[in-house]
Amino acid sequence: MIGPILLALASAATTAIGGLVAMRVTDRRHLVLGAVGGVVLGVVAFDLLPEAFAGSSATVVGIPTVMVLFVAGFLTIHVIEKALESYRTSGAHYTAHRHDLRPLGLLAGGALVVHSFLDGLGIGVSFAAGAATATTVAIAVLAHDFADGFNTFTLTAMYGNARRRAVLLLTADALAPVAGAIVGSAIHLSESAIALYLAYFAGFLLHIATAKIIPEAHADHPAWGTLAATILGVLFIAVVVAAVG
Repeated sequence: MIGPILLALASAATTAIGGLVAMRVTDRRHLVLGAVGGVVLGVVAFDLLPEAFAGSSATVVGIPTVMVLFVAGFLTIHVIEKALESYRTSGAHYTAHRHDLRPLGLLAGGALVVHSFLDGLGIGVSFAAGAATATTVAIAVLAHDFADGFNTFTLTAMYGNARRRAVLLLTADALAPVAGAIVGSAIHLSESAIALYLAYFAGFLLHIATAKIIPEAHADHPAWGTLAATILGVLFIAVVVAAVG
């Protein structure tokens, strides 16, 4: 259990660093997020899905169960985010009623805390799948937890919550992976069950990369440099998988 917890502690530190950067935003953030998106995308394509298919050959009405869980993981976070968006108002309404939207900021930040717990759970479960999978999952989690920490502080504060509340949620977000890793390490799953969870987690990560991190990286800086950072992130994971696999 020591390995997963140590990696989760590293994840907590990365989350905290992301929050600190959010307090002192620099113009190079888009390059970091671009690389983070590439890293997460590479982990999904080169490690998690192949590992899931290797561990389970089950089907549901002729469809590989791995792909069913993969899509379910993607849709889970998609539905949660759309539910949150349904509470958002127009920019004008937001400006006029910023004080009234503080609970939304807390809800958004809280959702990221739950997300970080699932990251930790993924670290714990992935250790049962082998050291190679655990290594690449850890890299993906460490990479995008920077973005999580950044967004937890930003989303909480932007809706009018006091800095103290934003820091409190950032702290919870940093500790959540540790709790998730402890739970994930304590769970004893069969090889097939681990494979299906990795498929679900892959769908979860794919949505984070393609719907959140990469679009955010390109939002204010649609530059070739950001695209290059994303490609380098993907290539980095390809090298890591080839080296540890």
